[in-house]
Amino acid sequence: MSVDESIGHAPSDSEVALLDAILGLAADLDIQSLLTRFVVASTELTGARYGAINIVDESGTSTTFVQSGVDDATAAFLGHPPHAWGVLGSIPDDGVLRLEDLSAHPAFRGLPPGHPPMGSFLGAAVRVGGARFGTLYLSEKAGGFHDRDESVALALAAAAAVAVQNAQLYALERRRQQWLTAAQVITTMLLEDAGDEDVLVRIASSAREIDQADTAALVLPGRRGELVLEIVSGAGEEELLGLDLTEDERVRAAFDDGTGQFVSRMEGAHPALARYGPALFAPLRAAGQGVGVMLLLRRAGADPFTDSDLALSRTFASQAALAFVLAEGRRAQGRAVLDDERTRIARDLHDLAIQQLFAAGMQLESARTSTDEPVPPALARTLASALSLVDAGIQQIRVVVRTLDDGGVGTPLVERVAAEVELARTSLGFAPSLLISVDGAPLADGAPGAPAASLLDDLVAPGRANNVVAVVREALSNTARHAHSNSVAVRLMLTSPPQGSIVVEVEDDGVGVPAAPTRASGTKNLAIRARQSGGTFTLQRPPSGRGALLRWTAPLD
Repeated sequence: MSVDESIGHAPSDSEVALLDAILGLAADLDIQSLLTRFVVASTELTGARYGAINIVDESGTSTTFVQSGVDDATAAFLGHPPHAWGVLGSIPDDGVLRLEDLSAHPAFRGLPPGHPPMGSFLGAAVRVGGARFGTLYLSEKAGGFHDRDESVALALAAAAAVAVQNAQLYALERRRQQWLTAAQVITTMLLEDAGDEDVLVRIASSAREIDQADTAALVLPGRRGELVLEIVSGAGEEELLGLDLTEDERVRAAFDDGTGQFVSRMEGAHPALARYGPALFAPLRAAGQGVGVMLLLRRAGADPFTDSDLALSRTFASQAALAFVLAEGRRAQGRAVLDDERTRIARDLHDLAIQQLFAAGMQLESARTSTDEPVPPALARTLASALSLVDAGIQQIRVVVRTLDDGGVGTPLVERVAAEVELARTSLGFAPSLLISVDGAPLADGAPGAPAASLLDDLVAPGRANNVVAVVREALSNTARHAHSNSVAVRLMLTSPPQGSIVVEVEDDGVGVPAAPTRASGTKNLAIRARQSGGTFTLQRPPSGRGALLRWTAPLD
């Protein structure tokens, strides 16, 4: 036996090329690049002129098609990739389909006009995790395909299957890390007391980017239990914002029962949603209660969502909802602590400071009147001044006790509202107009018969004044985010007692409101303030027919 025979034969060039191709596939973690590499290697190692891998949905319609050999102009002329029908639908899950002439197969349905002629053919399935992932097509080899080509195709298909699975796991881990990072950002924003709407917008935009959706929206409960699209990120914002989805069974199931799901097409949905293709419904739940629903949408014909998409989206949605609820609880606890501290201070001022001052005043009065001898004029003046100061101090403490819950004490309401309107100039890009009236008469200092600015502070209790300022601030913020307007008018209208009330109106000439008559995008707090104040809140199209009119009302007391 020769030395060469004892150590085995050296690998041929073709075997080396096949091994290199397999190693190249194993090292590629990008799905698109991996598929391209697989098709190119298959054509080169078998000598085929044309090659492709086709990934189809359950109906046999192609969702991903990567090919080699057909020039771009011809591919563009052909339009859509082939479906897994006819001969292509006859390729077995195991083994190969090898034909000397494609057109001689019984299932052949012909080639579309402009398609390159194809005679010899070799097809093999690429199976990942026990299921067909895609199908390899090879065609037009001079002299036809041989047994060795079958072996090469099967070896590459097996290697590609392992590589695809690795790439999918790698992509899944990357996306899991992205979801985790997004959840951490949401938690940080809430802990830093970012505005609720800012947080909701970040939740929607993060979900859209990570899950590669065209549109992400948050469905939140309205004032009467309706489920409304409150936050929209991505395409279709104008037509989707404010959409009432209370009757959508998929939305209702996600909100009521926490049943997440994904669908390939938005069948039976509202007309504004019917144009979308794949959709995913992820429940926002905390402590077993529905907080909202995260809706992800992709355009018609896009890749469908998967089980892993749903699982990761649900985890993120749950984390976001929990963080939201915990942050609200922390804020409520902070408000309670602050209220308790203010109550204690008020009680101490009333029970201790006022009594001590009152006792000091009694002693001063006694010193001034308890002697029969005349009090020297200078001393009398000093005692009288001290008594006046004591009385003034008692009155000032009583005012402080009454207004401890008023963060804007000392600043007239007119000035506070005007400051909010001026601050909105930056976010809007222009200055809103402001009109304040009492019983229909505009407030204008110096105008004959016009009510004075101080009248507002006489009519509006401190707590109600705080609500008015907050309403103006939140309404202008919401307008700046969603209206895309060129002008905004702020109106503050008071009606004197006995039927005293206050009305805040913010009207813009922007994109307006959708068909849903009472959308509350970013205005949930306004509705809550109205309800707590015994008033009303509406958001609707103004009489002019352009833009939106936000109206908030409350009694004066």
